[in-house]
Amino acid sequence: MTSLAEPQPEPHSANLPHLKELIRRADAAVFPLLVAETRRTTQFAAALSLHNLRKRAEVAGLGPVDRATLRVAVIGGSTLRPLADLVEHFTSMACDARVEIRVGEYDSYISEIMDPQSELYAFKASVILVLPASGRCQYKGTLADPVADQRIQAEAVARDLLDLCKTAADRSGAEVIVCNFALPPYFDPGPMRSSSLGADYSFRKYVNLQMGLQRASSVHICDAEFLANRLGTLRAADDRAWFESKQPYSAEMLVQVAREVAETIASLKRPAKKVLVLDLDNTLWGGVVGDDGVEGIEIGTTSPRGEAFRAFQQHLLALSQRGVLLTVCSKNDHDKAIEPFLSHPEMVLRMGDIVNFKANWEPKSENIRKIAAELNLGLDSLVFVDDNPAEVEIVRQFVPEVTGICLGDDPSLFASLLKDSRLFEVSALTREDLERVSLYKQDAERQQLLGQSTDMDAYLSSLQMVGHVAKFSAVDAPRISQLINKSNQFNLTTVRRTEAQVLEVMLGNQYEAFTMRLTDRFGDHGLILVVVTRVDGEDLVIDTWLMSCRVLKRGVEQETMNEIRRLARLRGCRRIVGLYVPTKKNGMVSGLYPSLGFSAAAGEDGRFTLALTDDAHFSIHIQISRGDA
Repeated sequence: MTSLAEPQPEPHSANLPHLKELIRRADAAVFPLLVAETRRTTQFAAALSLHNLRKRAEVAGLGPVDRATLRVAVIGGSTLRPLADLVEHFTSMACDARVEIRVGEYDSYISEIMDPQSELYAFKASVILVLPASGRCQYKGTLADPVADQRIQAEAVARDLLDLCKTAADRSGAEVIVCNFALPPYFDPGPMRSSSLGADYSFRKYVNLQMGLQRASSVHICDAEFLANRLGTLRAADDRAWFESKQPYSAEMLVQVAREVAETIASLKRPAKKVLVLDLDNTLWGGVVGDDGVEGIEIGTTSPRGEAFRAFQQHLLALSQRGVLLTVCSKNDHDKAIEPFLSHPEMVLRMGDIVNFKANWEPKSENIRKIAAELNLGLDSLVFVDDNPAEVEIVRQFVPEVTGICLGDDPSLFASLLKDSRLFEVSALTREDLERVSLYKQDAERQQLLGQSTDMDAYLSSLQMVGHVAKFSAVDAPRISQLINKSNQFNLTTVRRTEAQVLEVMLGNQYEAFTMRLTDRFGDHGLILVVVTRVDGEDLVIDTWLMSCRVLKRGVEQETMNEIRRLARLRGCRRIVGLYVPTKKNGMVSGLYPSLGFSAAAGEDGRFTLALTDDAHFSIHIQISRGDA
């Protein structure tokens, strides 16, 4: 089975007449088919045709209603159409948004960025795509120059380009995506390609590496080097197209870059999956442990298939070390299912690597629901993998929020299928990401203690919780922005902010914004709360309030209100105004404000008020340690 995310090598023009006919008939079924065809297409002509058909469908009013508008500016050192058209189309499909594109003039990107009054900033883009001129990434010296001199110049090229992108991000508040440099596909200068940084091949590789290592968190890399290598560097380049019309890549490579840009834009708002639900038999090992016994399953270096299963487990362990939660959902007797994890010498994964283990004869769909509930995560955070297509289809039907991957019967492909699914990609790793597995193991210990307690008040007291409250800081800005953009369930307004906008809040006098970290006797929950309030006359308005669902019902909500009251009094406010904007995912907080004593504002849906007429204070079992908040 091929990857979910990768386009499929099949004829892509076959459905174009059908799409045209649906548009002619004003049939709304055209849009889902456009999305499906866009996911599959690899051909330039087909992708451009789909772009034009989508535009026709939108003009005919056949697109989804109430789609958000996303503004994308494309600037660079080459001719930017038709790449910009492809970026518009792929982004519209990937983000389910109406995309407005602004295309800069040829090779004017430096002046556009450096002029604060330029049309680039007047456009107020959410995303700026920068395609730097490849001619600016060449060593100005000889192949025989000292390596130190070559390295200094390469680092300066990377630094200057990243500084330019950071300027664009800071001035616009947009996320910036910059393409790095595809490597030249030609033999010249022979062996010195890999022995001199002065060669274009090595110079670009080093510049690309420095761009990735030094980029600011508001700057994202579209890895043209990787895309060209994956496609084939000769197929990715088109010298004639450059000389005739200043096209940056071949037509085939334009499609790859546009798709990657769209994927990057979508990932800025879409959280990566957090949980991988694993089948066991013929997924983690060959054979059926209930029938073959531990000694009869196939894993390890004694056979090619066994080695492939072991390699798959090694990739799963690497995912766990990046913060992905590994769980098990298997139709098996529990005692037999756990035995390989406990005693088989070739197993890479052990019980300590699994945060939730379900092995029984219940339907997998029901067990998956239980796993999500016990981890306190939404079903759309889960990915289910199984070798059996029937099991994947049953889960798809009964738990459609869960993404399913059928691994098939060739274990040598399992790891590559999961890697190319792109479901667990992140643009950066925070400390909380790296510690997620241990956090959920600590949660299991807390749940065990809760199960042994008969008095909730005594249980909360026994946790010995300490809340560390602090104002927004530049150090925390990347994590705050990540939470703001990707938290959906306990999020009262789902206002999104880039890292640059987080820093604006931090420096703005009208705002009072703070975070909370929570620790208890089992460990550190990390940064679990983000609140942004703004002063509006005599009101303190709660603009943003989001929280990790892992700490629900432990008093954090009440302590948050204590802190908001304190800040309101410090700013001389007489009333607190809470806002609730309902979404498909945040229904769990619809009653939060009334539960905290707020009253619904008459005639204003989603607006709640609380008068500061007394020194009301919630008494909870959290000791507060306040930094500079």
